[in-house]
Amino acid sequence: MLPIIVMPLHDPNGIMFNHLKSITPKLKDIFGQAIVSITKETTQKQYQYASWLETQKFFRILSHKVDLTIGEDFLMLYAFAAACCQHDQILHLCFIDRVAFALQSNYSKVFIEDVQGVRQEDTPLIFRRSEKAWRSHPRNYFALEQMVTQVGKFLFGKELDFGWCHLALQAHRLKTILPFIQNRDLSMVAEMVLLLRDEIRSKDVDWLGWEDPYIYARNPTELKTEREQSKEEVRKRLSYVIPMLKLLYKAVC
Repeated sequence: MLPIIVMPLHDPNGIMFNHLKSITPKLKDIFGQAIVSITKETTQKQYQYASWLETQKFFRILSHKVDLTIGEDFLMLYAFAAACCQHDQILHLCFIDRVAFALQSNYSKVFIEDVQGVRQEDTPLIFRRSEKAWRSHPRNYFALEQMVTQVGKFLFGKELDFGWCHLALQAHRLKTILPFIQNRDLSMVAEMVLLLRDEIRSKDVDWLGWEDPYIYARNPTELKTEREQSKEEVRKRLSYVIPMLKLLYKAVC
């Protein structure tokens, strides 16, 4: 049974759609189906792309009719995916930009091997950014997300990626944790890890290198410098790092 890929799609500017169309033939070779949510704003501003997606049998679409927070979008998508699939179906919860980078780079072969190599007994499994992958990211990204990882290590004795980019687990396990998730912002991904922390496994991978320079066709060094010097980028990271730290605090109180 081929795995199923599950990805949210918020793309009012149409950048991700171009990449998604490019990688769709490869996705069909790797996965049995793609389950995708589309935000209301994306459908309104990228109607032709959204209509194209609806015509592709490979995609199962959850089209939102109202504006949602990022956490609400993810929760509805994950609940939809869990309900659509057999209980032991392996789902790969991930993001279009990360997958597009992996499949359109020199990491394509190892990405495919890693995905196809996941067995039921391996799940839940986080594909975690390796040291090499983190070096490609802006330093402020690493420093702020590592705060959460290190606090989690002190509390639980495990090095967990609470801001994960790729999580593989069985549909029935996903279904069991969703009712316990309370946050409706991006920090809800950390709640998922907290609920799975006693059983979760991790695998460091290079294919989770920083995707933005490729996605936006920017010089990696220039873009990295811009992001490292940006206070707005720090505020953006703190907007989910602080709620994640609060979750860890509550978990041990």
